[in-house]
Amino acid sequence: MGFIRLVAALIGFVFGFFLGSSLLQVTQVTPLTNQILVVLLLATACAILGWLGAPYVTVMPAGYIVNWLRAASGGDLIAGAFGGAVGLILALFLAFPLSFLPGDIGRYAPLVTAVVLGVIGATAGAVKRTELSAFAQGVRGVRRDRADARVLLDTSVIIDGRVADVVRSGFVRGTLIIPKFVLAELQFFNDSPDGSKRERGRRGLEMLAKMQKEDTVKVELSDEEPAGTGADGKLVTLARALGVPIMTNDYGLNRVAELQGITVLNINDLAKAVRPVVLPGEEITVRVIQEGKEPAQAVGYLEDGTMVVVENGARHIGSELPVTVMRVLQTVGGRMIFGHPKGETAETRRPRAIDR
Repeated sequence: MGFIRLVAALIGFVFGFFLGSSLLQVTQVTPLTNQILVVLLLATACAILGWLGAPYVTVMPAGYIVNWLRAASGGDLIAGAFGGAVGLILALFLAFPLSFLPGDIGRYAPLVTAVVLGVIGATAGAVKRTELSAFAQGVRGVRRDRADARVLLDTSVIIDGRVADVVRSGFVRGTLIIPKFVLAELQFFNDSPDGSKRERGRRGLEMLAKMQKEDTVKVELSDEEPAGTGADGKLVTLARALGVPIMTNDYGLNRVAELQGITVLNINDLAKAVRPVVLPGEEITVRVIQEGKEPAQAVGYLEDGTMVVVENGARHIGSELPVTVMRVLQTVGGRMIFGHPKGETAETRRPRAIDR
Protein backbone atom coordinates (compact mmCIF):
# COMPACT_ATOMS: atom_id res chain seq x y z
CA MET A 1 0.00 0.00 0.00
CA GLY A 2 2.82 2.42 0.90
CA PHE A 3 4.58 1.79 -2.40
CA ILE A 4 1.37 2.42 -4.33
CA ARG A 5 0.81 5.67 -2.43
CA LEU A 6 4.38 6.78 -3.20
CA VAL A 7 4.02 6.06 -6.90
CA ALA A 8 0.66 7.87 -6.99
CA ALA A 9 2.21 10.87 -5.19
CA LEU A 10 5.07 11.03 -7.72
CA ILE A 11 2.63 10.83 -10.62
CA GLY A 12 0.51 13.54 -9.00
CA PHE A 13 3.58 15.75 -8.50
CA VAL A 14 4.61 15.43 -12.15
CA PHE A 15 1.05 16.06 -13.29
CA GLY A 16 0.79 19.14 -11.06
CA PHE A 17 4.12 20.46 -12.36
CA PHE A 18 3.02 20.28 -16.00
CA LEU A 19 -0.43 21.64 -15.09
CA GLY A 20 1.16 24.64 -13.37
CA SER A 21 3.49 25.24 -16.33
CA SER A 22 0.52 25.18 -18.70
CA LEU A 23 -1.43 27.64 -16.54
CA LEU A 24 1.47 30.08 -16.50
CA GLN A 25 1.31 30.28 -20.28
CA VAL A 26 -2.25 31.63 -20.22
CA THR A 27 -1.98 33.80 -17.10
CA GLN A 28 0.01 36.91 -16.25
CA VAL A 29 1.87 35.84 -13.13
CA THR A 30 4.97 37.87 -12.23
CA PRO A 31 7.65 37.92 -11.04
CA LEU A 32 9.52 34.64 -11.61
CA THR A 33 9.46 33.69 -7.92
CA ASN A 34 5.67 33.76 -7.96
CA GLN A 35 5.62 31.55 -11.05
CA ILE A 36 7.85 29.00 -9.36
CA LEU A 37 5.67 29.16 -6.23
CA VAL A 38 2.49 28.51 -8.25
CA VAL A 39 4.02 25.51 -10.00
CA LEU A 40 5.33 24.04 -6.72
CA LEU A 41 2.00 24.56 -4.95
CA LEU A 42 0.06 22.82 -7.72
CA ALA A 43 2.58 19.99 -7.89
CA THR A 44 2.47 19.52 -4.11
CA ALA A 45 -1.34 19.63 -4.02
CA CYS A 46 -1.57 16.99 -6.77
CA ALA A 47 1.01 14.84 -4.97
CA ILE A 48 -1.05 14.98 -1.75
CA LEU A 49 -4.22 14.08 -3.67
CA GLY A 50 -2.39 11.18 -5.28
CA TRP A 51 -1.15 9.96 -1.88
CA LEU A 52 -4.61 10.15 -0.28
CA GLY A 53 -6.65 8.94 -3.23
CA ALA A 54 -4.45 6.06 -4.39
CA PRO A 55 -6.31 3.34 -2.41
CA TYR A 56 -9.67 4.46 -3.77
CA VAL A 57 -8.62 4.27 -7.42
CA THR A 58 -6.30 1.24 -7.27
CA VAL A 59 -6.48 -1.16 -4.32
CA MET A 60 -10.20 -1.00 -3.57
CA PRO A 61 -11.39 -1.40 -7.18
CA ALA A 62 -8.82 -4.15 -7.69
CA GLY A 63 -10.04 -5.94 -4.56
CA TYR A 64 -13.62 -5.68 -5.73
CA ILE A 65 -12.70 -7.10 -9.14
CA VAL A 66 -10.72 -9.97 -7.56
CA ASN A 67 -13.61 -10.88 -5.24
CA TRP A 68 -16.05 -10.75 -8.13
CA LEU A 69 -13.83 -13.00 -10.25
CA ARG A 70 -13.51 -15.48 -7.37
CA ALA A 71 -17.27 -15.61 -6.88
CA ALA A 72 -18.03 -15.92 -10.60
CA SER A 73 -17.78 -19.32 -12.24
CA GLY A 74 -15.65 -20.03 -15.27
CA GLY A 75 -18.80 -20.47 -17.33
CA ASP A 76 -20.05 -17.02 -16.28
CA LEU A 77 -16.77 -15.41 -17.35
CA ILE A 78 -16.73 -17.16 -20.72
CA ALA A 79 -20.40 -16.37 -21.37
CA GLY A 80 -19.87 -12.76 -20.28
CA ALA A 81 -16.87 -12.38 -22.60
CA PHE A 82 -18.86 -13.88 -25.47
CA GLY A 83 -21.83 -11.58 -24.79
CA GLY A 84 -19.54 -8.55 -24.59
CA ALA A 85 -17.93 -9.50 -27.90
CA VAL A 86 -21.35 -9.80 -29.54
CA GLY A 87 -22.29 -6.38 -28.18
CA LEU A 88 -19.09 -4.81 -29.52
CA ILE A 89 -19.60 -6.40 -32.94
CA LEU A 90 -23.11 -4.97 -33.05
CA ALA A 91 -21.73 -1.55 -32.03
CA LEU A 92 -19.17 -1.80 -34.84
CA PHE A 93 -21.96 -2.15 -37.40
CA LEU A 94 -23.76 0.84 -35.89
CA ALA A 95 -20.66 3.04 -35.66
CA PHE A 96 -20.61 4.03 -39.34
CA PRO A 97 -24.20 5.34 -39.61
CA LEU A 98 -23.95 6.99 -36.17
CA SER A 99 -20.84 8.90 -37.24
CA PHE A 100 -22.97 10.88 -39.73
CA LEU A 101 -24.96 12.52 -36.94
CA PRO A 102 -24.31 16.27 -36.77
CA GLY A 103 -21.71 17.91 -34.54
CA ASP A 104 -20.23 16.32 -31.45
CA ILE A 105 -23.06 13.77 -31.36
CA GLY A 106 -21.65 12.01 -34.40
CA ARG A 107 -18.18 12.11 -32.86
CA TYR A 108 -19.04 10.51 -29.52
CA ALA A 109 -22.13 8.41 -30.35
CA PRO A 110 -20.14 5.39 -31.69
CA LEU A 111 -17.98 5.28 -28.54
CA VAL A 112 -20.96 5.55 -26.18
CA THR A 113 -22.85 2.91 -28.18
CA ALA A 114 -19.88 0.52 -28.01
CA VAL A 115 -19.60 0.90 -24.23
CA VAL A 116 -23.34 0.48 -23.63
CA LEU A 117 -23.77 -2.53 -25.93
CA GLY A 118 -20.59 -4.15 -24.61
CA VAL A 119 -21.80 -3.88 -21.01
CA ILE A 120 -25.31 -5.08 -21.90
CA GLY A 121 -23.93 -8.02 -23.88
CA ALA A 122 -21.53 -9.08 -21.13
CA THR A 123 -24.24 -8.85 -18.47
CA ALA A 124 -26.80 -10.74 -20.55
CA GLY A 125 -24.28 -13.44 -21.41
CA ALA A 126 -23.32 -14.01 -17.77
CA VAL A 127 -26.88 -13.95 -16.41
CA LYS A 128 -28.50 -16.06 -19.13
CA ARG A 129 -25.64 -18.39 -19.97
CA THR A 130 -27.62 -21.52 -19.05
CA GLU A 131 -30.54 -20.63 -21.31
CA LEU A 132 -28.19 -19.54 -24.11
CA SER A 133 -26.30 -22.83 -23.87
CA ALA A 134 -29.52 -24.84 -24.10
CA PHE A 135 -30.70 -22.70 -27.03
CA ALA A 136 -27.39 -23.12 -28.86
CA GLN A 137 -27.61 -26.88 -28.48
CA GLY A 138 -31.12 -26.84 -29.91
CA VAL A 139 -30.06 -24.68 -32.87
CA ARG A 140 -27.15 -26.98 -33.66
CA GLY A 141 -29.51 -29.95 -33.48
CA VAL A 142 -27.37 -31.67 -30.89
CA ARG A 143 -28.95 -34.95 -29.88
CA ARG A 144 -27.30 -36.81 -27.11
CA ASP A 145 -27.50 -40.56 -27.27
CA ARG A 146 -27.82 -42.75 -24.21
CA ALA A 147 -24.07 -42.77 -23.61
CA ASP A 148 -23.99 -38.94 -23.58
CA ALA A 149 -27.18 -38.41 -21.54
CA ARG A 150 -27.14 -36.09 -18.56
CA VAL A 151 -29.21 -36.49 -15.40
CA LEU A 152 -29.64 -34.16 -12.43
CA LEU A 153 -29.48 -35.82 -9.01
CA ASP A 154 -31.25 -34.44 -5.95
CA THR A 155 -30.28 -34.88 -2.31
CA SER A 156 -32.77 -37.65 -1.52
CA VAL A 157 -31.61 -40.02 -4.24
CA ILE A 158 -27.95 -39.53 -3.33
CA ILE A 159 -28.55 -40.26 0.35
CA ASP A 160 -30.73 -43.27 -0.55
CA GLY A 161 -27.65 -44.86 -2.11
CA ARG A 162 -29.39 -47.25 -4.50
CA VAL A 163 -28.38 -45.03 -7.42
CA ALA A 164 -24.77 -46.09 -6.82
CA ASP A 165 -25.77 -49.74 -7.35
CA VAL A 166 -27.74 -48.82 -10.47
CA VAL A 167 -24.70 -46.96 -11.82
CA ARG A 168 -22.43 -49.89 -11.06
CA SER A 169 -24.75 -52.23 -12.93
CA GLY A 170 -24.41 -50.10 -16.07
CA PHE A 171 -28.10 -49.26 -16.46
CA VAL A 172 -27.31 -45.55 -16.06
CA ARG A 173 -24.65 -44.04 -18.33
CA GLY A 174 -23.55 -40.60 -19.36
CA THR A 175 -23.12 -37.70 -16.93
CA LEU A 176 -24.63 -37.32 -13.46
CA ILE A 177 -24.89 -33.62 -12.61
CA ILE A 178 -24.59 -32.63 -8.95
CA PRO A 179 -25.48 -28.92 -8.49
CA LYS A 180 -23.46 -27.03 -5.91
CA PHE A 181 -26.57 -26.29 -3.84
CA VAL A 182 -27.24 -30.04 -3.54
CA LEU A 183 -23.64 -30.59 -2.47
CA ALA A 184 -24.01 -27.72 0.02
CA GLU A 185 -27.12 -29.38 1.46
CA LEU A 186 -25.22 -32.65 1.93
CA GLN A 187 -22.40 -30.77 3.62
CA PHE A 188 -24.93 -29.02 5.87
CA PHE A 189 -26.32 -32.40 6.93
CA ASN A 190 -22.80 -33.74 7.48
CA ASP A 191 -21.96 -30.83 9.81
CA SER A 192 -25.30 -30.94 11.66
CA PRO A 193 -25.24 -31.52 15.44
CA ASP A 194 -28.18 -33.88 14.95
CA GLY A 195 -26.86 -37.43 14.72
CA SER A 196 -29.46 -38.62 12.22
CA LYS A 197 -28.85 -35.74 9.82
CA ARG A 198 -25.10 -36.10 10.22
CA GLU A 199 -25.32 -39.78 9.28
CA ARG A 200 -27.43 -38.97 6.22
CA GLY A 201 -24.99 -36.31 5.09
CA ARG A 202 -22.02 -38.62 5.55
CA ARG A 203 -23.78 -41.38 3.62
CA GLY A 204 -24.59 -39.01 0.76
CA LEU A 205 -20.98 -37.83 0.47
CA GLU A 206 -19.78 -41.44 0.54
CA MET A 207 -22.20 -42.35 -2.26
CA LEU A 208 -20.88 -39.46 -4.37
CA ALA A 209 -17.30 -40.58 -3.81
CA LYS A 210 -18.27 -44.13 -4.80
CA MET A 211 -19.97 -42.99 -8.03
CA GLN A 212 -16.99 -40.83 -8.99
CA LYS A 213 -14.88 -43.99 -9.10
CA GLU A 214 -17.20 -45.74 -11.55
CA ASP A 215 -16.13 -45.90 -15.20
CA THR A 216 -19.66 -46.15 -16.58
CA VAL A 217 -20.63 -42.58 -15.67
CA LYS A 218 -19.08 -39.17 -15.24
CA VAL A 219 -19.98 -37.21 -12.11
CA GLU A 220 -20.05 -33.48 -12.85
CA LEU A 221 -20.20 -30.88 -10.06
CA SER A 222 -22.15 -27.95 -11.49
CA ASP A 223 -21.66 -24.45 -10.10
CA GLU A 224 -25.01 -23.24 -11.47
CA GLU A 225 -27.09 -21.23 -9.00
CA PRO A 226 -30.48 -20.71 -10.70
CA ALA A 227 -33.33 -18.68 -9.29
CA GLY A 228 -35.81 -20.55 -7.14
CA THR A 229 -37.00 -21.12 -3.59
CA GLY A 230 -35.12 -23.88 -1.84
CA ALA A 231 -33.10 -26.69 -3.35
CA ASP A 232 -36.16 -28.27 -5.03
CA GLY A 233 -37.16 -25.04 -6.76
CA LYS A 234 -33.62 -24.44 -7.99
CA LEU A 235 -33.38 -28.03 -9.20
CA VAL A 236 -36.57 -27.71 -11.26
CA THR A 237 -35.40 -24.40 -12.75
CA LEU A 238 -32.01 -25.85 -13.64
CA ALA A 239 -33.51 -29.00 -15.18
CA ARG A 240 -35.86 -26.92 -17.33
CA ALA A 241 -33.02 -24.65 -18.46
CA LEU A 242 -30.67 -27.52 -19.33
CA GLY A 243 -33.38 -29.75 -20.76
CA VAL A 244 -32.33 -32.74 -18.64
CA PRO A 245 -34.30 -35.14 -16.40
CA ILE A 246 -34.21 -35.23 -12.60
CA MET A 247 -33.50 -38.39 -10.62
CA THR A 248 -35.19 -38.29 -7.21
CA ASN A 249 -37.02 -40.24 -4.52
CA ASP A 250 -38.91 -37.16 -3.29
CA TYR A 251 -42.63 -37.48 -4.07
CA GLY A 252 -43.24 -33.72 -3.81
CA LEU A 253 -40.37 -32.86 -6.16
CA ASN A 254 -41.54 -35.62 -8.48
CA ARG A 255 -45.02 -34.11 -8.79
CA VAL A 256 -43.82 -30.51 -9.17
CA ALA A 257 -41.33 -31.46 -11.88
CA GLU A 258 -43.87 -33.52 -13.82
CA LEU A 259 -46.38 -30.65 -13.72
CA GLN A 260 -43.76 -28.45 -15.38
CA GLY A 261 -43.07 -30.98 -18.10
CA ILE A 262 -39.75 -32.23 -16.73
CA THR A 263 -38.87 -35.90 -17.04
CA VAL A 264 -38.43 -37.56 -13.64
CA LEU A 265 -36.50 -40.76 -12.98
CA ASN A 266 -37.73 -42.19 -9.68
CA ILE A 267 -35.65 -44.95 -8.09
CA ASN A 268 -38.74 -46.25 -6.28
CA ASP A 269 -40.57 -46.66 -9.58
CA LEU A 270 -37.55 -48.51 -10.96
CA ALA A 271 -37.51 -50.81 -7.94
CA LYS A 272 -41.19 -51.62 -8.44
CA ALA A 273 -40.68 -52.26 -12.14
CA VAL A 274 -37.89 -54.80 -11.61
CA ARG A 275 -39.59 -56.75 -8.83
CA PRO A 276 -39.95 -60.39 -9.78
CA VAL A 277 -43.42 -61.40 -10.92
CA VAL A 278 -45.10 -63.82 -8.52
CA LEU A 279 -48.05 -65.91 -9.69
CA PRO A 280 -50.51 -68.03 -7.68
CA GLY A 281 -49.18 -71.54 -7.21
CA GLU A 282 -45.51 -70.52 -7.23
CA GLU A 283 -43.24 -71.16 -4.28
CA ILE A 284 -41.19 -68.48 -2.53
CA THR A 285 -38.99 -68.46 0.56
CA VAL A 286 -39.95 -65.97 3.27
CA ARG A 287 -38.50 -65.15 6.67
CA VAL A 288 -41.50 -64.93 9.00
CA ILE A 289 -40.99 -62.17 11.57
CA GLN A 290 -44.32 -61.32 13.26
CA GLU A 291 -47.92 -62.31 13.84
CA GLY A 292 -50.69 -61.18 11.50
CA LYS A 293 -54.13 -59.70 12.12
CA GLU A 294 -55.94 -63.05 11.97
CA PRO A 295 -55.46 -66.09 14.25
CA ALA A 296 -52.52 -68.31 13.25
CA GLN A 297 -51.56 -65.75 10.61
CA ALA A 298 -47.95 -64.52 10.24
CA VAL A 299 -46.21 -61.82 8.24
CA GLY A 300 -42.85 -61.81 6.48
CA TYR A 301 -41.07 -59.79 3.80
CA LEU A 302 -39.21 -60.54 0.61
CA GLU A 303 -35.80 -59.01 -0.07
CA ASP A 304 -37.39 -56.22 -2.12
CA GLY A 305 -39.67 -55.26 0.78
CA THR A 306 -42.84 -56.95 -0.48
CA MET A 307 -45.11 -58.01 2.39
CA VAL A 308 -46.08 -61.69 2.51
CA VAL A 309 -49.06 -62.79 4.65
CA VAL A 310 -48.73 -66.47 5.58
CA GLU A 311 -51.87 -68.31 6.65
CA ASN A 312 -51.21 -70.85 9.44
CA GLY A 313 -47.69 -69.49 9.71
CA ALA A 314 -47.68 -68.17 13.28
CA ARG A 315 -45.83 -71.21 14.59
CA HIS A 316 -42.99 -70.54 12.13
CA ILE A 317 -42.17 -67.01 13.38
CA GLY A 318 -38.43 -66.41 13.42
CA SER A 319 -37.60 -68.95 10.72
CA GLU A 320 -37.35 -69.03 6.93
CA LEU A 321 -40.32 -70.80 5.43
CA PRO A 322 -41.13 -72.08 1.92
CA VAL A 323 -44.52 -70.60 1.04
CA THR A 324 -46.97 -71.42 -1.73
CA VAL A 325 -48.54 -68.28 -3.21
CA MET A 326 -52.35 -68.15 -3.14
CA ARG A 327 -53.01 -64.65 -4.44
CA VAL A 328 -51.29 -61.30 -5.10
CA LEU A 329 -52.97 -58.05 -4.06
CA GLN A 330 -51.87 -54.66 -5.39
CA THR A 331 -52.54 -51.82 -2.92
CA VAL A 332 -51.76 -48.11 -2.81
CA GLY A 333 -48.84 -48.81 -0.49
CA GLY A 334 -47.43 -51.55 -2.72
CA ARG A 335 -47.82 -55.22 -3.44
CA MET A 336 -49.01 -57.84 -0.91
CA ILE A 337 -48.70 -61.60 -1.32
CA PHE A 338 -50.94 -64.13 0.44
CA GLY A 339 -49.84 -67.73 0.82
CA HIS A 340 -49.58 -70.74 3.10
CA PRO A 341 -46.74 -73.02 4.17
CA LYS A 342 -45.67 -75.40 1.44
CA GLY A 343 -47.43 -78.74 1.65
CA GLU A 344 -50.26 -77.39 3.80
CA THR A 345 -53.67 -76.05 2.96
CA ALA A 346 -55.21 -72.86 4.24
CA GLU A 347 -58.73 -71.62 4.62
CA THR A 348 -59.53 -69.15 1.91
CA ARG A 349 -60.14 -65.72 3.41
CA ARG A 350 -60.79 -62.38 1.86
CA PRO A 351 -57.53 -60.41 2.00
CA ARG A 352 -57.52 -57.74 4.67
CA ALA A 353 -55.21 -54.81 5.08
CA ILE A 354 -52.26 -55.54 7.32
CA ASP A 355 -50.49 -52.87 9.33
CA ARG A 356 -47.12 -52.45 7.69
